[in-house]
Amino acid sequence: LAVGWGSGAVAAWAPSLGGCELVQSTVDFTGRWLSSIPGNLRGDTEELLLDDNTIQVLGNASLLPYTQLCHLSLTRNRLELIEPGAFHSSRGLQELSLSDNLLFTNYSLTAAALSALQALRTLDLAGNRLTEDMVSVLVWNLSSLESLSVARNVIMRLDSSIFTNLTQLLELNLEKNYIFEIDEAFEGLQSLQRLNIAYNYLPCLVGFSLTQLRVLNVSNNVIEWFLALESDDLFELEVLDLSHNRLLFFPVLPRQNKLHSLLLQDNRMSFYQRLPNGTSLANVTVQFLIIDGNSTNITTVRLWDELCYSNLSSLRLLDMSQNQVWGLPEGFLAQMPSLTHLKLNQNCLDVFHLLEEGPLAMLTELDLSQNRLVELGTEVGVGDVLPNLQLFNVSANRLRTLPPGVFTHTRKITTVDLSYNRVDLCPQPDVAGEAESPPCVDIRGVETLTHLSLAGCGLRGLGGRPFQGTSLIHLDLSDNCRALSGGLGWLQDLALTLQVLSLRNTSLSSADLDFSALNSLVRLDLSGNSLTAFPASLGALELHSLDLRDNCLPALPPGAAQTPLGRSLRELYLSRNPYNCCTLGWWDALQRVEGLRVPDGREVTCSHGSRALSPGALPEPVLRSCRWQTTDLALLYLVLALPTCLTLLVAFAVIFLTLKEKLLKMLKNRCGVSSPY
Repeated sequence: LAVGWGSGAVAAWAPSLGGCELVQSTVDFTGRWLSSIPGNLRGDTEELLLDDNTIQVLGNASLLPYTQLCHLSLTRNRLELIEPGAFHSSRGLQELSLSDNLLFTNYSLTAAALSALQALRTLDLAGNRLTEDMVSVLVWNLSSLESLSVARNVIMRLDSSIFTNLTQLLELNLEKNYIFEIDEAFEGLQSLQRLNIAYNYLPCLVGFSLTQLRVLNVSNNVIEWFLALESDDLFELEVLDLSHNRLLFFPVLPRQNKLHSLLLQDNRMSFYQRLPNGTSLANVTVQFLIIDGNSTNITTVRLWDELCYSNLSSLRLLDMSQNQVWGLPEGFLAQMPSLTHLKLNQNCLDVFHLLEEGPLAMLTELDLSQNRLVELGTEVGVGDVLPNLQLFNVSANRLRTLPPGVFTHTRKITTVDLSYNRVDLCPQPDVAGEAESPPCVDIRGVETLTHLSLAGCGLRGLGGRPFQGTSLIHLDLSDNCRALSGGLGWLQDLALTLQVLSLRNTSLSSADLDFSALNSLVRLDLSGNSLTAFPASLGALELHSLDLRDNCLPALPPGAAQTPLGRSLRELYLSRNPYNCCTLGWWDALQRVEGLRVPDGREVTCSHGSRALSPGALPEPVLRSCRWQTTDLALLYLVLALPTCLTLLVAFAVIFLTLKEKLLKMLKNRCGVSSPY
C-alpha cells in the first residue's frame, strides 16, 4: 500500500497495480516497478508521485486523464524521452521533478514537450548528464520558472545565452557540475535571489555585480580570490559561503551590503599587515591582472586597507576556521559591532585580544580552539569582558591560565571548553600558600556555567572546592590520569546539579570510589580505565546511561538488574572487557530488563581459555565445561568417593563370607580355650 499525504477522506484505487492510497488529490506510486503511468486514476488528481520506477517514455497520451495535475514527480526512473504532446492536457502543471533520469538522450524532443508548460514554477533536472547546451535548449521557453535545479550534470561553462529567458527565476542550483568559467551568465536574471554553485571548479569570482542576490553558495570550488564590483550600489547579499576553497586573501566585499553570515572555513587565507616574524606589510599593494577577451584590466589593492572598506555592520556570523591566520589586523573586529558568532578555530593564532574597546560586546559564541594560543590579552581596568558570551571554546591550545576575572562579567556564559591545555583550577581562597601557587583558572561563583570540559588538562588530585558557587550540569574530566588520586570529595558542590560526568581514561582502578553523593547523575562514562570490579556505590544511583567499555571487568554483580541502577538504566556500554564465559548470569539478567539497550552488544565477548566468544551463543562443549567448573566441589568429591567406598565394602563382605569358617577355626585355635557346657 503506497501512502500519500494530506488530510480529509481516503479512497483506494487501482487495486490491480498492488494498491495505492489517494489522500484527497495526491497519489503515491513510489517504488512500484511501473513501466508506464496508470491510466485508471481519478481525473481530479493534483499530485502524482512516481519516483523509483522504471518508466522510460512519457507518451503523448500518458497524462491525458489528469487535467488538473499541478505536481508531477518522476525522480529516479529510466526516462529517456518526453514526447512533444505529453503535457497538452496538463498545462497547469506547476512543479515537475525529473531528476536522476536519462534525458540527455532525446533532450530536443523533451524540450518541445516542456515548452507547453507556461505555468511551470519549479523544475528539477538534476542528474541527467546534461551539458550547458542541452540545458539552454530545455529551459528556453520556460519564462515562468521560479526555481531551477540542474545539479549533478556535466555543465562546464556558463555564458549569457543559457538562462536568457528566465526573467522570473528566484532560485538556481548548479552544484556538483564541472563549471570552470562563468561569463555574464546571470546578468539577465534580475529576480534571482538564491544561487548555488557549490562543488565545481571555479578558480575565482571577479566583478561580482548581482545586487539583487540574497544567498550565494560557492563553497567547495578552487577559488583563490573573490572581488566584488567597485560600486556604491546597495547589494542585497545576506549570506555568502566561500568555504572549502583556496582563498589567499579576505574577500573584497561590496561596499554596501546586508551580509549577516560570511562563511570562509577551510581556505588558505591570512592577513598580511603583519607577518609572524613581526615584519609590517601595511603599505604593500597587490595587483590583480584581469584579462577579459581582448581587454586587460589591472586592479591595485592594498593588502588590508582595501579589504576593510566594506560595510560589515550587520554581520552576525563570521566563520574563518581552518585557515592560516596568524593574527587579526588592527580594527578588524571593530567593523562588526553586531557580530554574535566568531569562529577562528584551527588557525595559527598565538595571541588573541578579548577586548578592542567593545567590538565583541554582542558576541555569544567565540571559538578559538586548535590554535597556538599561549595567552589571551585583555585591557586592564575594563569592566565588562564579553558580557553576552554564552559559549567559549579555547581547547587544544597552549594556555596555562586565563586573564584574572575573565568570567566575572560574562553574565550569560553557559559553556566553557578548556580541554587539552595545561591549566589548573583555582582552589579555595583560604588555602595555605595559595599566593605562591602556579597560575590557575578560577570558575568559582560563575552561576550561569552549566557545561565545562577539562579533558586532557593534566589535572592532579584536586583539593578545596574548585566548583563552589557553580551549577554545573555537564563535566568532562577525561584523559586526566591523576585527577582522581584524591577521591571525589572536591565534587561535593555539584552533588545537586551534576547530571553528566565523564571520567574516561583517568586511570581509575579502585572500585572503592564513592559515587553515592552524586545522586543527580544520569550519564556516567567510566570507559578506558582499569576497573577489576564493579563499583558498589553505583548501585544506588538512578543513571540512564553508563559506559564501562575498555576496563578489566570479569563480570557484573549478579543482582545488578534488581538495584535502583538496573531499574533506571536505558543505555549500557559493555564491550572490550575480559568477561568470564562461565559467570554470565548477570548478562542473562540484563537481557530480561525491559527498556535497556546495549548498543555495543554485538561487540561484547567473554573468555574461555584462549577463545573469545559471544555470550549469547556459547557452544555446547563450553556450556558443559562451565557446568563442571561451577559445580559444588564438596558434592563433587562425595559423588566421586561414594562408588569407591561401596566397592570396598562389597569386596570386604564377599571376602568375609567366603573365609568365615576358616577365620572362626583360626581364632578358636589361637585362643585355645574350650567352651563350657
